[in-house]
Amino acid sequence: MSGKFVGLAFGAAALTSVKLASAEQLNAADTRNFIAGKQFNYQCFEGTSGRGRINADGSVDGYISIGGTQPPRFVVLPAGTVRMKGDQYCASVPGIPFEPCFNVNRTSSVSFRGLVSGIGFAYCDFSGRSEHAYIARPPLRLRNLRSSSASASVFADQ
Repeated sequence: MSGKFVGLAFGAAALTSVKLASAEQLNAADTRNFIAGKQFNYQCFEGTSGRGRINADGSVDGYISIGGTQPPRFVVLPAGTVRMKGDQYCASVPGIPFEPCFNVNRTSSVSFRGLVSGIGFAYCDFSGRSEHAYIARPPLRLRNLRSSSASASVFADQ
């Protein structure tokens, strides 16, 4: 189950980065301007992949395939999930016992790489920035982790 949370943190937050020689490191405000409302495909270091967008209000929507082996699932996270904290972009995802913050490096005019701060090997590459998002399935919603049924699954289809 922790793999789902890690993948969701990477996919939902969609913000991780490794310092690249040709990359431009973005501060939190530049990151928000670069990604807000645009759709990106992403591929993470442990195989998680998908496509999604982070909206200007910090909400997240998109598809995620945990570890690259699960069928893609549509996920929606509420406003404020991704937000500026000082000069970093951070994510508050239910079920993750910490609030991961991210370093973001723009690698081209339509792509970036991100790294969870303090975890040097954990990154995702995001590419294909687009103004339009394709949404075909009803959203997958996170269940309240404090409920008695939380031990069965964190995800519940609507």
